[in-house]
Amino acid sequence: MLVTGSSAESTRAAVMLAKTRPQLLFATAGVHPHYAEEWSEQVAAEIAMFAACPEVVAVGECGLDYHRNLSPPQVQRETFHRQLEIAARVGKPVFLHQRDAHADFAAILREHRADLSGAVAHCFTGTAAELEGYLEMQVFIGITGWICDERRGAHLLPLMRLIPAQQLLLETDAPYLLPRDLDPRPASRRNESAYLPHIAATVARARGESLAKLAQDTTANARRLFKLPIND
Repeated sequence: MLVTGSSAESTRAAVMLAKTRPQLLFATAGVHPHYAEEWSEQVAAEIAMFAACPEVVAVGECGLDYHRNLSPPQVQRETFHRQLEIAARVGKPVFLHQRDAHADFAAILREHRADLSGAVAHCFTGTAAELEGYLEMQVFIGITGWICDERRGAHLLPLMRLIPAQQLLLETDAPYLLPRDLDPRPASRRNESAYLPHIAATVARARGESLAKLAQDTTANARRLFKLPIND
């Protein structure tokens, strides 16, 4: 299980939590674009320090979010550049966030891609053209319970067959994005990692393949990208 860092404070907490369950919990170290205004030389040094920890398997969640613009776009872009540079220095992949900012996001990522060990477009919800661009850059595609939402995620279903088996990842984004089509519906809106098989079944149907094959492929992909141990 990956515990995501989205600020200096949450990264610190994620790393501490990962230390309590070695080889089972892993962390990411980064600053989400919502919190880009918090970036400073001190935060940069702290993220770089945590990124080098063995418990940390990726830099991020980082990227651009023009949907809410909780931080100014220029600040978001600068913070994104700096985190990609950190990831290149420590030799770890990036855990990426993008919303309503694809052109700028793709341009910045393309600028750094050759220096990065790997990347995943976390919670992909985009178009076929955006997907094609990510695949061309050898970016992994992370699919969440968004695909189970008939209001917002139906467009993703035909795109699943376009993703090469070796570039597909599954994720929950818990505690967010509870799949809307769970039956029975949980009393709480809190998403959990336990619902990952439900997302996997939806993706497997859309790809026209067995759940077993999808599980095998996406597990192997996660282990390869994040250099996770094999604990079957």
